[in-house]
Amino acid sequence: MTTSTAKQILILGAAGFIGSHLCEHILAHTDWQIIGFDLNTANIAHLLDNPRLRFQQGNIFSDQAWIESAVAAADVVLPLVAIANPALYVQDPLRVFELDFEANLQIIRWCVKYQKRVIIPSTSEVYGMCQDAAFDEESSNLVVGPINKSRWIYSCCKQMLDRVVTAYGDRDGLHYTIFRPFNFMGPRLDNLNSEKEGTSRAFTQFVGNVMRNKPIQLVDGGLQQRCYVYIDDAIEALVSIIANKDGVAHNKIFNIGNPDNNISMRDLALQIIDEMKRIPSLSAAAQNAQLVTVAGSDYFGAGYQDVNARVPSITQAQTHLNWQPKTCIRAGIQKTLAFYFSDSEERV
Repeated sequence: MTTSTAKQILILGAAGFIGSHLCEHILAHTDWQIIGFDLNTANIAHLLDNPRLRFQQGNIFSDQAWIESAVAAADVVLPLVAIANPALYVQDPLRVFELDFEANLQIIRWCVKYQKRVIIPSTSEVYGMCQDAAFDEESSNLVVGPINKSRWIYSCCKQMLDRVVTAYGDRDGLHYTIFRPFNFMGPRLDNLNSEKEGTSRAFTQFVGNVMRNKPIQLVDGGLQQRCYVYIDDAIEALVSIIANKDGVAHNKIFNIGNPDNNISMRDLALQIIDEMKRIPSLSAAAQNAQLVTVAGSDYFGAGYQDVNARVPSITQAQTHLNWQPKTCIRAGIQKTLAFYFSDSEERV
């Protein structure tokens, strides 16, 4: 168990994928208090009776007064509310800008006003089309495409927040940590019942298509490679960042990913299908699963542009947080499928 002077943690987006897992871990393994905020309670309904969680249901745009007061009351602020869906980057870039940049900028300014430590979720996408073999937080160039590729608005919003936060740190003494997720995976990643293509992240889109006996659509053949990290491993890193023992995370940037889990989207689909074949209720659908190639412009829209490789250097997290991801890609797939399809179901 993590022991510390009691902390009051404000988690905006507490019922999201990352937020719900973080709340679970904090309540189970620390003595910290949580102030939670989100649009709904679906992923944290089982936690609401815990006396160390005070939850407010609301909207980040319309509940500004409540959020400001919560920032003032907290020790540490984690603004986890964001749109992280490539389809929306193309279809509704202004909505992405308004939430991911403008709404979060206001939260950062309140952290400056009340001198609160803020932990900012950046993204691996800030590196864009960087050509480095492994992306380094301190030295890698951040390279994005032309303006007519609206896909990059998400990356630019996140990169600008990174720069604003560090500038406030330099000018106003803001205490911050920035973390960059690299393809987190695990239970509660997305709703499998969302049938529209592109509304889920690749992992859950693949699983959902197999369930519905629809072909898995591989954008541009699925040759793009990504480094998946299991959510439990990622949460361990985040908890170390929050704890900040001896100031190890003070004003630093951390990649949170697993370079050993580098896999192409095509191979990810094949491994998911292989594991689904071993679940009796899904075996027949998985046996008949098909892979088809679709152009990125057809799948996401004309404003889409892709990245072939996205591999993190995790030296900073290993050195300062004493963190090492443990879960291999196959085990991560198995654990995630077990959540969605009940780990009580015997595998064949």
